[in-house]
Amino acid sequence: MRHHDLVVIGAGSGNAVIDDSFADLDVAIVEERWFGGTCLNAGCIPSKMLTYTAHVARTVREAGAYGVDAELRAVRWREVRDRVFTRLDAEREDGRTYREQQEWVTLYEGRARFTGPRTLRIDRVDGPVDVSAGQIVVAAGGRPLVPGPVLDAGLPYETSDTIMRIDAPPRHLAILGGGYIAAELADVFAGTGSSVTIVEKEEQLLGPQDETVRERFTDLARPRYDLRLGREVTAVGGRPGGLRLTLDGGSTVEADALLVAVGRVPNSDRLDLEAAGIATHDDGRVIVDAHQRTTAEGVFALGDICSPVPLKHVANREAKVVAHNLRHPDDLIAADHDLVPAAVFTRPQIASVGATEQECRDSGLDYQVGTAGYGDIAYGWAMEDTTGFCKVLAEPRTGRLLGAHLMGEQAPTLIQPLVLAATLGIDATTLTKSPYWIHPALTEVVENALLDLGL
Repeated sequence: MRHHDLVVIGAGSGNAVIDDSFADLDVAIVEERWFGGTCLNAGCIPSKMLTYTAHVARTVREAGAYGVDAELRAVRWREVRDRVFTRLDAEREDGRTYREQQEWVTLYEGRARFTGPRTLRIDRVDGPVDVSAGQIVVAAGGRPLVPGPVLDAGLPYETSDTIMRIDAPPRHLAILGGGYIAAELADVFAGTGSSVTIVEKEEQLLGPQDETVRERFTDLARPRYDLRLGREVTAVGGRPGGLRLTLDGGSTVEADALLVAVGRVPNSDRLDLEAAGIATHDDGRVIVDAHQRTTAEGVFALGDICSPVPLKHVANREAKVVAHNLRHPDDLIAADHDLVPAAVFTRPQIASVGATEQECRDSGLDYQVGTAGYGDIAYGWAMEDTTGFCKVLAEPRTGRLLGAHLMGEQAPTLIQPLVLAATLGIDATTLTKSPYWIHPALTEVVENALLDLGL
């Protein structure tokens, strides 16, 4: 059995743990599928590259609103897809090559599973290998959840892992789920010419978002898509290329292709964690403390396999925490998940940080609401934007920001001043009165929402 000082399971954000400060150790990386992880290969990056293309196409279609005569002749899907993945696949290979060329790093391609405390069997194409380690980092990520009726049907379906690489957009795409992955990919394929039906068990899309965001986004989605809200799929029939979804209300949906986007699950069930004494939550997430340590001595975890906030920027922050703690066991640092911003790259874009209004209300917090519309500022006039808005929630007595929510152009960028203020403890009054706010920039919608608090 070969022994390594450190083994990292997962070459997504797990790969970010290892920098040159580990060059004095014997380090191994185990990756079962994609070097670079989900984000690079089938998640954040390709989806945003594709949504941007879809938004360009929509801008051409809607140019008449600005007195511009333009015609969209075609979206050349294969060229778009190949442009995206030629670049990203090259990034993946460059990352693998870089690690392979480091004499102090061993790369194992295969599935790792624990056989005991800090011991692993790695199942590879050319045969299994057993290794032990002084320390282990579990960063094996997650995968799309597929409901039973879809699995039982035995018919083809797509997930976010596969659909962005298909050869042609379907004529009619059915999507199970109404969260951010479903919403972004609906935007992509509607923008490239597909007719889209969304089946969502909740009565509104983007359920975890602030109530104002999800209500207004759902209203905007109604004329774009065939929405089947408050419904679940009970059976999938038909044939490849001609699917028939039966819903719990008795209605049906006919579609060429089916995208399953009802959520993700951690890959903890594939690692035989019990053999190592690593405990998990009921939902399968690995239990970690504030320092990313699992219940097994010498084993850390990070990213989607353990995080309460499964986002790439959170996994990257956790990777930095793990890297420090591996090297400085007497000076541990912690990962903070209290004020994590998030974004949905649909059109309109959405961004949020902190508490939603419903969370403030349910927690019995004393809070004040400030809102402003894109249509009330000069740059909003330039864009003819009548639907975008900013909403801030603050504590009346102190002005402490409790949460912020934006829907509209560049929302993920516009929210950053509010993220900084909430993180650094800058109250709403100070944020409006101390810095200059550029006129007539989009940031005025943030300023006006803060002023609307009346503090």
